[in-house]
Amino acid sequence: MGGPARRRFATAVAVTLALVLAACGNGGGSTGRQQLTLWFWGAPPAHQKTMEQVLVEGFNQSQDKYALSVTYNNNVDTNVQVALAANKGPDVVYSSGPSFAAVYAAGGKLADLGQYAEKYGWKSSVLGPMYDVGTVGGRLYSLPNSVNTYGVFYSKKVLQRLGVPVPTTFAQLVDVMNRAKAVGMYASVTGNKGWKPVNLDYASIFLNHDAGPGTVYDALAGKIPWTDPSLERAVAASASFYQSGYLGGADYSNLNFDQSMQLLAAGRSPFFLGPTLEFQFATDYFNDAAGNTDDLGFAPFPNINTGLASPSYALGTTASLSVNANSPNKDGAAEVINYMMSERFFNAMTKSWPGYWGVPLKSLGNASASDFTGLSSLYVSALKDLTAAVGKGNYGLDIATFFPPATQTALTNIDTVWLGTATPQQFLQTVEAAYQGDKAKNLVPPIPEPGR
Repeated sequence: MGGPARRRFATAVAVTLALVLAACGNGGGSTGRQQLTLWFWGAPPAHQKTMEQVLVEGFNQSQDKYALSVTYNNNVDTNVQVALAANKGPDVVYSSGPSFAAVYAAGGKLADLGQYAEKYGWKSSVLGPMYDVGTVGGRLYSLPNSVNTYGVFYSKKVLQRLGVPVPTTFAQLVDVMNRAKAVGMYASVTGNKGWKPVNLDYASIFLNHDAGPGTVYDALAGKIPWTDPSLERAVAASASFYQSGYLGGADYSNLNFDQSMQLLAAGRSPFFLGPTLEFQFATDYFNDAAGNTDDLGFAPFPNINTGLASPSYALGTTASLSVNANSPNKDGAAEVINYMMSERFFNAMTKSWPGYWGVPLKSLGNASASDFTGLSSLYVSALKDLTAAVGKGNYGLDIATFFPPATQTALTNIDTVWLGTATPQQFLQTVEAAYQGDKAKNLVPPIPEPGR
């Protein structure tokens, strides 16, 4: 980095630090309550309104000791990282998944949640794999805000136009995508514009639905190398899929999830292939005002390897919640997290913000889709199916949730294989090296073993 660029970078960091430190006050405030802060990503206005009503007002009205406030900013990950490094930051730490939290925990920036887990009974109420992934060195430092998986969003009208049923096998899925291409549609819509880690979604799909959850587990547990032939085959299959135009065609790098869902609603493609968190974007384009709420459907992603148990879901999360080790109000921050780990919170958030708040509770399997309307009902149905599959061991391991940080970063570069600048073997050699580095630093989280 040259002199001017270095100075610009240093200035940007200084500005960010000044901004985040200015927001770190935890004074008593005019309410006489102890002030609690949470920094969150820059959600759209409608979702911020839901957050304020359900979380902020709901929590503040539930007790009289603490007052919670939420700050919204799309640079939340950077802001949190800079603030924690200075032993400052919000009381409740939001991060983009367990791997982020693991790094903070290893650096002594997060509080051990063990006493709160015992107090609130999290060990028994939270899905086992979701609880365990938040531990580092046997101590709990984070809880996921939601469960997430991958599937096939589809337009019923487009499938009807193409004269085909909802695909239930990978071969049928490919056949419909070829039909769509033949009439000038996108085979499917998706893209990594503005967020390269979207690549991990499709790496997760192919590793779990081709190599299989058991093989992925063996690699994460160090029983087989990442250069194993089954993993190499899955990476090669993902490259073939991309090169066939099945991931947004030539526009993969020019589309984001919001634009992709808009194209699906406009009838430009039969499918969006991606995570259930996409339901939150779908509400902008499939709704009562547009008169097309019933046009959207969702199905589990079909196994590529037909020898695997079906249906299977790649289990993951959207974010992690922790307590700042330097917060003066750790008990209050933990109480906020516990407030969010409830069916009441799940129900209230999901009614107007489906896709992001599938709280990882074992009891979600008892939720009734009939208690919700529109896309919220469809989302709850997907969560019930996922929770049931986890109970049977029919789940895979999402990269962004269960993989250690350097290994995740290496897998983000799977597009080097898609674009032909690396072979699957060369790519997986870099993954193996990253994994060994993570292992040496004790950053590999506890890995739940799925069914075989």
